[in-house]
Amino acid sequence: MKKVLAILLAVGMVVSMTACGNTSKESSNNTANKADSKTFTVGFDQDFPPFGYVGDDGEFTGFDIDMAKECAKRMGKEIVLQPIDWDAKDMELEAGTIDCIWNGFTINGREDDYTWTDAYMDNSQVVVTKAGSGIEKLSDLAGKVVEVQKESSAQSALEDENHADLLASFGQFLTVSEYNTAFMDLESGAVDAIAIDIGVAKFQLEGKEDQFTILEETISTEQYGVGFLKGNEELRDEVQTTLLEMVADGTFSEISNKYFGYDVNILGE
Repeated sequence: MKKVLAILLAVGMVVSMTACGNTSKESSNNTANKADSKTFTVGFDQDFPPFGYVGDDGEFTGFDIDMAKECAKRMGKEIVLQPIDWDAKDMELEAGTIDCIWNGFTINGREDDYTWTDAYMDNSQVVVTKAGSGIEKLSDLAGKVVEVQKESSAQSALEDENHADLLASFGQFLTVSEYNTAFMDLESGAVDAIAIDIGVAKFQLEGKEDQFTILEETISTEQYGVGFLKGNEELRDEVQTTLLEMVADGTFSEISNKYFGYDVNILGE
């Protein structure tokens, strides 16, 4: 009996070691496949028009989406559009499920957190209110309910020490997962104002200018870039070079005019 038991234990050890060996090999192959991938996986917020959103045809579209598609095509890579929860963007990038974050992504205040392309667009954080609300400047937000998208540039700007007094003056400061919800809250009267990127605000208010107002006084100005995992300079350089080619041959301007009506490019300035 002892002899049989010893044989069974030995066989079990061999099977176990073989299984471990196979697992390691599979993991190694997966890593190699990832490194040799011909895809370009872009992480974006699908509820952030005009930069990234779901079009009337049910397909992902937007300024940054079109830019990323053209960039991938020129780099000889297959584009993979990966919608993400914005507050989980760092986890997605660190896990390798996306290659970059490209969706109205603010560089300012995050300079050391990612490997960035040069800024390709200037943007400002503004406040949107309902027309006739009586809110005409930032100081009028005292005692009001103000809403932002969670983990957005607007939230970061308002929570910056330079705006501590402004933030403290709000009656309530709320966050939501997406700006579509924020605009519904504003329209229903659940909130008094939204702090948001000016490009998104103008897109959302097109045809509704008589219903809403963008305050002239801005919260902050910022610049957009494409963010990669810290240290991924090789892919960053490839994208950066391709973007400059798109600027040179007019493709950048063409895509920009499609969504904004003018050329937003600041690359190479």
